[in-house]
Amino acid sequence: MAEPSWQEVLRLRLAERNEREAVFAPFIEQYRRLAQQTKLLKERNASLLRAVSSVKTNPSASTVLVTSTGEDGNPVQTAYISSLESQISSLRDELATVYKTQSQNSQRLLSMNETLREKEEAIRIEVENLRKSNDELGGLRKRVDQHNELMTEKDRTVQILHDEISTLQLELGQIEERNQTLSKDNAKLLQRWLDAKQTEANKMNEVNEFYEEMRSRHTTSSSGNGERLHNHHHPRTKDGVSSPTAKTADLTPNG
Repeated sequence: MAEPSWQEVLRLRLAERNEREAVFAPFIEQYRRLAQQTKLLKERNASLLRAVSSVKTNPSASTVLVTSTGEDGNPVQTAYISSLESQISSLRDELATVYKTQSQNSQRLLSMNETLREKEEAIRIEVENLRKSNDELGGLRKRVDQHNELMTEKDRTVQILHDEISTLQLELGQIEERNQTLSKDNAKLLQRWLDAKQTEANKMNEVNEFYEEMRSRHTTSSSGNGERLHNHHHPRTKDGVSSPTAKTADLTPNG
């Protein structure tokens, strides 16, 4: 809602001041009327006192007052008529003031009615704006609730993913530990296999050396028949076992 302009603020403050001052207006008006009536009464009393004083100085005037009230030479009557005329004039002035005040009040009433109409229109507009704002606020609250529900669901999903990641990390650590253990076991097994193959190769070499030594001995001690037998038959040991020379040529690390 926009802030009111300085003209509206000034008008509102003047209206508040007039409302405060209007509280004492009836008392001020009543005091003014009493003061005016007191002044008129004092003037009339002064006129009557002057008339009585003149009557006392001229005793024939009282006789004229009693016998005939229509003569113009009676000072008491003149003073009384003057007082009544003064009251009439005062009442006329007061009546004119009342008419003027009534006209001003009518004008103020019209102005206040116009102001009231404008205020009612402004209030209607503000009520409509408030209704629209409430509708927008309701829509925004629904969106906020939906967003909060979505965020809550995402938080649950993230928590589930975190738990799964933690579980997978734990399993991965166990698998890596198992792989390290298997790698160490494989290295040990490979080393044992290589040692075993090396031992077998050493044994085969010893057997070959022994075979060559026996063969050389047999060659030197045998005759031509032995040499022929050697050309037509496979070489054998003294126990009738074939020579392992051919096997030694095909030996691989895998056996």
